[in-house]
Amino acid sequence: MFGAAASAAAAFQKPANGPATPSFLVPPGATDCHAHIFGDAKAFPMSPGRTYTPEAAPVSELLALHRRLGIERVVFIQPSVYGTDNACLLAAIREVGSHARGVAVIDDRTPDSELDQMERAGVRGLRINLETAGQSDPGQARARFLAAVARIGTRRLHIQMFTRPAVIAAIRDAVEASPVTVVFDHFGGAQAAGGVRQPGFDAVVALVQSGKAYVKLSAPYRGSTLAPAYTDMAPLARALVAANPQRLLWGSDWPHPNTSPDAVNAETGTWPRLSVDDVAVLNQLAVWLPAAPQRRVVLVENPARLYGW
Repeated sequence: MFGAAASAAAAFQKPANGPATPSFLVPPGATDCHAHIFGDAKAFPMSPGRTYTPEAAPVSELLALHRRLGIERVVFIQPSVYGTDNACLLAAIREVGSHARGVAVIDDRTPDSELDQMERAGVRGLRINLETAGQSDPGQARARFLAAVARIGTRRLHIQMFTRPAVIAAIRDAVEASPVTVVFDHFGGAQAAGGVRQPGFDAVVALVQSGKAYVKLSAPYRGSTLAPAYTDMAPLARALVAANPQRLLWGSDWPHPNTSPDAVNAETGTWPRLSVDDVAVLNQLAVWLPAAPQRRVVLVENPARLYGW
């Protein structure tokens, strides 16, 4: 299914000045809880309403990166460019097999039979992506969250949200009351410049501390400009670690799609990837979580519990 995309993509190469391998021993069963696949455009057409057009990013390229990082398992996240057509996501899960899970996107028109079929195929969550679409209205966030809770019902699925701390604070009561597990992407949308006192981050920390929500220590470059390691995200990471390491996950956000409206390449019509040193980013876990047992909790035990390994 991904043959055309794979042949078009170059073999994974480490950044010219970046470290070749992680600085710590990555435990067996380590999981990348946030990665995207962009398949061949003919086999997997993108939504006409998408806000960007990414370059191809096949499974083979991601697995080459994972071999270098020592990652054994992966959770594929439905990107916004495919809308509610989860065909590429499901094909990626099939290609990787039992070491893969997925988080899908649905809408009111998605039948229950399709939702059940996706669950059997390895989907473990439903994504609400507010941030990519620039949606920050708390009322809309609450409505979509409650609709997802109702839709999931008794299914073994969780809700994954990409939003910002102020929105999380506004729907905190709904999250605390939810019978469905909740996961927040990318540090809960927190920005390094705002520090631990930025509006809403206290709510993110409180939800982690109480065990009511998971947060992904993923895509630090979305909150920082200090490449390659984005060290100014450390206060946010440490606040979350201190709150409850049992509710933290790690994800690469590969292939690091650049969703900025002005990033398009006029010649190709695609949005180039952000230049991210994946090894340097992973190495920050050893800074935020100096003890190997804690890193195992975040990389292995928490994903196994949440995604069903």
